[in-house]
Amino acid sequence: MDYSRLRAAALRDGEDEEAVTVDTRALIDKVLARYSGEWTTLRELIQNAADAQATTAKIKWETMPSTSVALPANPSESDLLKHTIAHHTLRRLIVQNDGQPFTKTDWGRLKRIAEGNPDETKIGAFGVGFYSVFSDCEEPFVSSGDEAMAFYWKGNALFTKKTTLPPDQRSPDTAFVLDYRNTTTPLPNLLSVSQFLATSLTFVSLQRIEFWIDNWRVVSLQKKSSPSASIPIPRNLETRTREGLMTVAAVDRTSTQIDASFMGVIGWKPQKTASAKHSDPYGVGAEVPSLRSFFSRLTTSASHAGLRGKANKDDAALQETIAEDVTKQSTSTIFLRATAASIVTKVSSSFSTELERATKKPPPKTTKIAILTSSFDETQASESANSDATSKSIDIFASVLPSQKPGGRIFIGFPTTQTTGAGMHVSAPSVIPTVEREAIDLNARWVRTWNIEMLRATGIVARLAFMNEMGDLDSKLHRSVQPGAKITHKEVDTFMPEALHILKTFTFGDSTPSGQVSQIIEEAFWTSFKTASIEVYSSRGVLSTSQVRIDSEEMSKFVDGIPVVPSQLKNDPFVKKLIDFGLINPITVDDVHKELGTKALDKDQLIHFILWAGKKSLNGELDPPSKARLLDVAVASVSRDGGDQGQVIAVGSITNYLVPNVIPATLPVPPTTIPYAFTSTCGARELKALGWEPLEIVPWLRFLLAFASEKADGQNMTKTPKFAVQVLTVVSKAWDNLNPNMRNTVVTLLQAHTVMPTKMGMKKPTESFFPSVKLFDDLPTLEVSANLKEKFLVAIGVRKTVDLDTIFTRLLNPSSEKAGQRWSHMELIRYLASVQDDIPAADLKKLKTSQICPAEAGPKGLEPTKGTKQLYKVSDLFEPKDTLRALGLPLLQWPGPPGSFRTSSAEGKFLMKLGLRPYPSAPELVEMMAGNDEERRLQAMTYFIANHHINGYGAFNLATSPKAFLPIQGNEKKLVPPSACFTNDAAAILGFDILRRDLCGHANKFGVAMDPPITECVSHLLARPPQDHGMATRLFEYFARRLGDLGGSQLARLKDAPIVPVQRSKVPDGHEKSEARATSVTRVSPQRCYLGSSTTYGDIFDFVDFGQNANTFLFKCGAKAEPTKEEIAHLACSEPARLLSTLQSPEKYLSLLKSLAENLPTLRQDRDLFRKMKSAPFLLASKDITSPPSKDKLVDLDEDEEPIKQYQLAPANRIVVLDDIISYRLFRDRLIVAPEEEVLEDFYLALGAQTLSSLVSEEVRIGPHAHDQRSATELRKHVLERSKIFLHEYVNYRRDSIKHDSKWLEKNMTVEVVRSLALRRTLKGSHGQSHLEKRSAASVHLKSGWVLYVAAEGRPDMYQVGQAICQLLLARPNQQAYLFFEPFLTLDLLGLRARGYNVDRILRAKAAQARIAEEERRKALEAEQRKMQEREEQWNDREAKAAEAAREAPRTPRPALPAMPGSFGNDSPEDVQPAPSTESWRRGTGGFFSNITRRLGFDTDDDAHPKPPQLPGASAEDDQHSTPPSGSPNIQRKPMDDGRVTSPAKVGQNLLNAIQATRPHDSNHLFSPPRVNEVKEQATYCDSTPAKNIVFVAEASNGMKVYAAKDVSADPTRFLGTHSGAINAFAALLVEVGNVYSLSPQALHMFYDEVGGTIAFNSNGSIFCNLRFFLQLHANKLAGSRQGEAKAEAAVWWWVVLAHELSHNLVESHNSDHSYYTESFIQQYFAKMVAKTQQWGVTANSPAPSTLERPSPSEGLAHRQRAHPVLVPSSAPPPYSEGNPVPGNLRNRS
Repeated sequence: MDYSRLRAAALRDGEDEEAVTVDTRALIDKVLARYSGEWTTLRELIQNAADAQATTAKIKWETMPSTSVALPANPSESDLLKHTIAHHTLRRLIVQNDGQPFTKTDWGRLKRIAEGNPDETKIGAFGVGFYSVFSDCEEPFVSSGDEAMAFYWKGNALFTKKTTLPPDQRSPDTAFVLDYRNTTTPLPNLLSVSQFLATSLTFVSLQRIEFWIDNWRVVSLQKKSSPSASIPIPRNLETRTREGLMTVAAVDRTSTQIDASFMGVIGWKPQKTASAKHSDPYGVGAEVPSLRSFFSRLTTSASHAGLRGKANKDDAALQETIAEDVTKQSTSTIFLRATAASIVTKVSSSFSTELERATKKPPPKTTKIAILTSSFDETQASESANSDATSKSIDIFASVLPSQKPGGRIFIGFPTTQTTGAGMHVSAPSVIPTVEREAIDLNARWVRTWNIEMLRATGIVARLAFMNEMGDLDSKLHRSVQPGAKITHKEVDTFMPEALHILKTFTFGDSTPSGQVSQIIEEAFWTSFKTASIEVYSSRGVLSTSQVRIDSEEMSKFVDGIPVVPSQLKNDPFVKKLIDFGLINPITVDDVHKELGTKALDKDQLIHFILWAGKKSLNGELDPPSKARLLDVAVASVSRDGGDQGQVIAVGSITNYLVPNVIPATLPVPPTTIPYAFTSTCGARELKALGWEPLEIVPWLRFLLAFASEKADGQNMTKTPKFAVQVLTVVSKAWDNLNPNMRNTVVTLLQAHTVMPTKMGMKKPTESFFPSVKLFDDLPTLEVSANLKEKFLVAIGVRKTVDLDTIFTRLLNPSSEKAGQRWSHMELIRYLASVQDDIPAADLKKLKTSQICPAEAGPKGLEPTKGTKQLYKVSDLFEPKDTLRALGLPLLQWPGPPGSFRTSSAEGKFLMKLGLRPYPSAPELVEMMAGNDEERRLQAMTYFIANHHINGYGAFNLATSPKAFLPIQGNEKKLVPPSACFTNDAAAILGFDILRRDLCGHANKFGVAMDPPITECVSHLLARPPQDHGMATRLFEYFARRLGDLGGSQLARLKDAPIVPVQRSKVPDGHEKSEARATSVTRVSPQRCYLGSSTTYGDIFDFVDFGQNANTFLFKCGAKAEPTKEEIAHLACSEPARLLSTLQSPEKYLSLLKSLAENLPTLRQDRDLFRKMKSAPFLLASKDITSPPSKDKLVDLDEDEEPIKQYQLAPANRIVVLDDIISYRLFRDRLIVAPEEEVLEDFYLALGAQTLSSLVSEEVRIGPHAHDQRSATELRKHVLERSKIFLHEYVNYRRDSIKHDSKWLEKNMTVEVVRSLALRRTLKGSHGQSHLEKRSAASVHLKSGWVLYVAAEGRPDMYQVGQAICQLLLARPNQQAYLFFEPFLTLDLLGLRARGYNVDRILRAKAAQARIAEEERRKALEAEQRKMQEREEQWNDREAKAAEAAREAPRTPRPALPAMPGSFGNDSPEDVQPAPSTESWRRGTGGFFSNITRRLGFDTDDDAHPKPPQLPGASAEDDQHSTPPSGSPNIQRKPMDDGRVTSPAKVGQNLLNAIQATRPHDSNHLFSPPRVNEVKEQATYCDSTPAKNIVFVAEASNGMKVYAAKDVSADPTRFLGTHSGAINAFAALLVEVGNVYSLSPQALHMFYDEVGGTIAFNSNGSIFCNLRFFLQLHANKLAGSRQGEAKAEAAVWWWVVLAHELSHNLVESHNSDHSYYTESFIQQYFAKMVAKTQQWGVTANSPAPSTLERPSPSEGLAHRQRAHPVLVPSSAPPPYSEGNPVPGNLRNRS
C-alpha cells in the first residue's frame, strides 16, 4: 500500500487545520513524575544560579509556627531553634543568587515548556527543569533585577504576568519565591540538605552557599581553589576517543578546599512525641527501619549486639552534647584535587543535526571534563581539620568525598544517581542526562553515541590523573632517600598506605544504575596509552609495569634487585587486574639473566640459584638455551670466612658435580666440578637437568695425574704413598662399577705412572709384584693396606708371577755365577701350569707366540724318545696320538711311556690353553686328500670319514672347496672338486661326472649334490638339444623328475627354445636343411608343439608324444594338449593360405572361423592380435561371378544362369555383410560377401566389415501429397495394430534384435499419402552406379519424427510397408524379418488366427472396449440429462423469486452518472454528453459517489484516484465485432431484454442435444437436427457496446477496478455494500483464472449492467467481465456447502470466457480463425487448468468460511488501505469428472 500517496492526498484535500491543545497542568504533572529525585527543586535553582555566573547562592526556608505546641518558657536561641525544627512547618522557600539578572530572552524562555537553553555551554537542555518548582508550589514568583514574573492558574491552563519593580524594591539578586501548596509540610532533614549543598558546591561555579532556617544561618559553605597547574600530555597517549568525536586538548590540576561552618542543629535528632500528627517524609528523627535492620536483629550474634549497644550509647551521648546548644558553631574542612581537561569535539553535520534535534541545542565545540579525587595527604588533612568531636560525628562532607559510600558519581552540574564505579567523582557538564537528570541517557541512538564518547574521554582524563598522582608518589619516595642511594624496603613500606589509597581510588568496580558507565570509562582508562603499560608501585618505587615483576619466593633468595610487586599489593584489586591483563608478569629468564650479570652471588645465593635452576630445568619450565644463558652469566664469589677455599666460581664452566659416595668431598676435584658444599641440597635429577654429569673416576684420576706436578707433594700421588693409597682406595672401591672402557682407561693411566708404593719405592703397576711372589728376594713387592681389591691390582698390572723375560734370563739360561743345567720344556710347562691363573695376559700372549717346545723326531715306533733341535710354537704341534702319526703331522715330544701325556692333566690343559692342537682341520685334510701321495691321500680320506662327526668337520662346507680330491666313476685317476660331480647316474646323460659308487654313501660329508644345478642342466640342454626321439625321451624324463627344481626363469628359457624334435613331411618354407629327404626332423619350442595327436589340427600343428613322464615336462614348459583360439587366430592371420590349403575345403575353414567367432570376447583382450585380425586377409568370403543380366529384367532368377560362388581370402574391411537382398542383386558383381550365417556375420562385423545397407545410400523421392489422407489414418491404425502382434511373435525368434516397441512407433510415426514414390539406391564408391525403383511405401526421418509415405496408386505393397516398418523397429532388419512381417499386414485377424497366431485376445478386447465405451457414453448422457433438468428447475425457482422482488422494489429515478474517469477524448467509446455538475454529484444525497467516497475514503477528484485503463474508441469495425454470426434457423430470439441471464441448463441442454444428435457415418439412422433452446447471449457474448456506457466506481480489495453502467437503477452505495463480498470473490477468481494464462492482474476488469447479453468484451487488450453473470450463475453456489466444486465450476466457466476474449487479440471478427485460436488456447492451457482444479481439490473436504457474507458498515470495498479478504477459499472443488460437466456455451457464445 502506498502510504506516501495517501498522506499527500490527506494534506492536499483534508479539512481545515487545527492546533494541538495541551493540558498544561497534566503536562507538568507528568514532567514532575520524571523528576522524582530528592532535592530536585534546589538542584535546578542552584544550577540556574551557576548558569547566571553567580558566586553566592542562598537557600532559605521560612517556617510557619505550630498552632498546637507552644513555645517553651524563657527560651534561649537554642530552644527557639529546636522548637522551630521540631514543630514548625514550611511556609516558603526562597532561593537567591547574585548572578546576572534575567534578560528578555530568559523571561520568555521561563514561560515556555521544553524550549531549553540554546547555549551549548549551559547544562539545561530540555526546558523543563524550572517546572520542578510546581512539585510543592502552586504559583511561584520570580524577581530578577528590576523585573518580576508571577505564575497563576486558570483551570488547567498556566498563565504569567510580568511587572517592573519599584526602585525601592529592586535588588541585584535573582530570587525564586516558592510558597508551599499546603501548610503541613515538615522541615526536611537538615543534615541531608547540608550534605546535598556541600556536594552541589563541588563542581558548580559557585563559591559560596548559605543555608538559612528563618533567621538562623545553619550552614555556610565556602570553596577555595588553588591556581591550576598544567599537566603535560605524554606522546604515547591516545588523546582521541575511539569514534573520533572527542580529543583531549589540555589538562591541568587544581587543589580545592571547601570550608564548612555549621550549627550543631543539623546533627540534632528531635524526639518524636505521641502528639505528632504529621508524617516524616524527609527522615526527621529516627531513620526509617528497613528489612535489613529487622532481620539483622534476628541474626546478629551477641558480640554484634554488644557493638550495636555501644554505638547507641555513643550516639545518645552525642545527642546530649548537641542538644545543650544547637546553635553552637562547628567547622569542617576537606581538601580535594581536581584534574580538569579541555575537550575538543568534532562531529559531522548530520550527527550535529540529530543531536540538536534531541537536545534542542547544537553540540559544543569545546567542553570540560573534571576528575575529582582526594589524595592521601588531602584525606589525612580533611580528617584532621574537624574542629571538635561534633564536627567529626556530623559528617557534612559525607557525600563529597568519592572514597566514601556510595562512591564516585557523575556530576552534570549536580550529582546524579549514576556512580562511576571508582573512588572519584566525574564532572561532565556536556554529558546528556535523561529528562529527570538523574542518570545518563544511553538509549537514544545519537545521544548514546555522544555520551559514550564523553565517557571514553573521561577514561583518558582519569588515566592522566592516575599518572600524575603516581608521579607525585614517586617524587616523595625519592626525596626520602639519600641521593644515589637505593630504595630499600623500609622506604617502600613507609609510602605503602598512600600507594594503596591511589590504587583504590582508580580501581573500577560495578557502577549503578547503569553498569556500562564504569565499563566504558575503565576501557578507555586502560587503552588510552599506545603502549601496554601503566605506572605501579614496586619494591624499587613507582615504575612502569613493563619493568615490574611478580615476586617469587624461590627466586628472591638469589635475586633481590628486580623490581617486584610488594607483598602488601598482591591482593589489591588494581594489581590483580594488572596481572589478569598481562601487564605484570612473573620474573622471566631475561630478568634473572640481567640481574646475575650485575653482581656476584654469595654462597647461600649460589646454593639457592642451583636448586632453583635445577628444579625449573627438570620440570621443563627452563628450556636449554635459557638455562645455558643463566649458567654462563652466573658467577659466585665464595669468601674464606665461611670455611670455603676463597675462590671465584664461574658456573658456566661447570660440567660435573661430586658424588661423595664415589669420590670423597675432601679430595681435590677438577675446576669444572662444582664443590659438594653447593650441591648438597640438590638431588641428582636436578643437577643432571642443568646439564651436569657426576664426576667419574676416569676424569678425576686423569686430573690428579695430569696436574700432579703442579700440586703440593701432599696431593701428588706419584710422590706421596699416603695420598696414592687414598686415591687407589677410591678407584679400587669403584672398580666393580666401571664399564670395560673406563677400566681400560684407568689401567692405561695408572700403568704410565709410578703410583704403586713398594718396598723398592714408587713403581709402576707393571713393575710391582704381589707380596705373595717370593721367587726372588729383590722383587718390588707392594706395601699397601688390605683395602685394595686384588682384582683391581691384577687389572692394573700388578704381577702375581715373574715375567717371562726374567724367567727366560734367570732360569732357562744358566747364570755365569751359578752353574747348572737349564730347565727342559717339560719342567717349564709344569711351572707355568702351576701358576697359570696368575700369569698376566701379556705374558700368556707371549707364551703363545714363543717357540718353546720340540717335535717328535725318534725312529718309527720310538718317536717320543727324541725331539727336534728346532723348537716350535705350541700351536704348531699336535697331540702325541697314533692316529695323527699316520698322517705325518708334527707331534709334541713328550717323553715317557705310552699314555704318559694326558690332556686332562694340568700340563695338558695348559698346553691346550697355549694352542696345542688335538686334530687337523678339514682344509688340512683336504690338502692331504688332494696331494700326490696316494697312500697318504687314502689315509686322510679314511681319517676324515671316520672322525667326521667327532671332530666336527660338518661345520666346514666342502662343497665350495675348489680342490680336486674326489674320484669319479669310469676314471678313478681323475679327481674333481665336490661341486663337479654328482651321485645321480641319470645326470650322466647331460655329460656330468658321477662320484665313485663306494663314496656315494658319504656324499653329504664331502658336499657332493645328488643332481647338478637345474640352471646348468638347462644350459646343457639348450647347448646340446636332443637329435632324435629316443634321446629326447630320456632327457625329458630326467627333467620331468626335477620339475620341482624348475623355476620361472628356467621355464622362460625353455618355453621358446627349440628343444623338441618333430618330424615333418617336407621342409617348411624359409628353412634350409643340409640334407634333402622326404621327412626331416625339426626342433621347435615347447610352446609351439602339442601333446598327443589330433585329427582336426594334426596336419596344421606339431603334435608329439614322448611318453607320460616326458610329456609332463613339456607341458610344464608350455606345451598344450591342443592349440588355443588365440594361437589358431595367430596362425590364421600369419598363414591363412597354408591353413586353407591344409584344411582342403571352405566348410572346414568356415568351421574354424566359427570357433574363433565364438571366442571373440577372449580374442579382444589381446589388443595386438585383434588389431592384426582386423587387417589380415584371413576371412573367407565369396563373390558371385555372373553373366550380364537381361536388360528387361531387374532380377535374374533363371536357374540355368545361377551365379558361380568364388571363395577368396580378404581382410574384413573389403567384405560386406548381406542385409539387403535387393541391393545385393543390383550390385553383387562388385561385392565380396560374408557367409550368410549369423555367427560369422557378427564376427565379420566386429572385425570391421560393413553391412550392405550402410554402403548403399537410399534417396526417397516423394511426389505431391494426395488430397485425401483418410487412407493414411486407416493404414497407420492398421500398422500399429499389426506391429504389436509381429513384435510379440518376433521376440521369440530374435529378442535381441528389437530396437523399439509399438508404443514408440505410435508416438514417433505418422503416415502420409503421396501421389508418387520412388527409391534411388546408390553404391558408395562405385563411381555413381545407382538404380531407381518405383516404390509403394518408404519411411523417411524428419525433425518431427518418422513418416511412412505411401503411394496413392492402388493398395500399398504390404511387403514394402513391412520393410519400412522393420527398419524402424529392428536393430538389424533382414529379408527374413520382411517376409515374417508381411502376413501380419496382408491377412485379417481371422486369417492370422487360422495361421495359428493368438489374436483372439485382441478381438475380444476390441469388442469389450466398444461395449464399455457405448455403455459409459449412454450413462453419461443420462446423468447429464438429469442434471440439466435439476438445474432448470433451480433456475426457474430463482427467477420467480427475483421477479417477485423486482415488482416490490420501488424504482427511483436518479441523475445520470458522470463520464468514466480517465477516458479519452472524442474517440472514446463513452457518450460525450454533458453530465450533471461535479458539485451536485459530490454533494447530492442520491449521487453515486456522494456516500461511497465518504464511507470508503475516496474523493471525486480525478487526481485522487488512479485512472482506469483507457477504453478504445468505437470504429467501423465495432459493428463487425459485435455482430453475431448466423445461427441455426431453429434458434428463437426475443425482441426485448429483461436483464436476466439465460439458464445454464438451456445451454447445457443444447450441448447434450448436439452430442446426442451425432451418429456414425455409415449408420442406418437418419440425421434429425436437434432442437435448440434460445440462448440470447450467443449474439452478444462479447459485444463491446457496454464499453461506451460504463464509468469507474471503485476498486476491489485486490486492486481490480470495478465499473458500472451509467443507467444502473439501483442505489450504487447500497448495491456495492450488499455485494462487496461477491465483488471481492469475483475479483479473486478472475486473478486466479488469469494466472493460468499468466495474465497481469491489471489487464482484468469487471463491470456491471442490469440488462444485455454481454458476458465479457475485449477493448484494445483490456478484458472486462460482467459481474451480473457471476452473481446469477456462481455467487450463490460459492456460498454454499460444496464450495470447492462450485469454485472449480465457476473457474472453468470463466477460463473459457477468457480464452474467447484472448483470441480477439489475434482475430477481431468471429469466424473460423477466431474459433481456431479459442480452441488452441483451451488446448494449450488445459493441463494447467486441470492442475489448478486438482490443487483446489486437496482441501475440498475441509470446511470453508463464507467469503460472500455482507461486511459490516465499517468495512469498505474500494479503499486500498483496508485489508479485505480476497476470495481464496480454504476448500477447493474436486477434480472435474464426466458427471460434473462445465456449464456454458463454448461454440455459440459469440
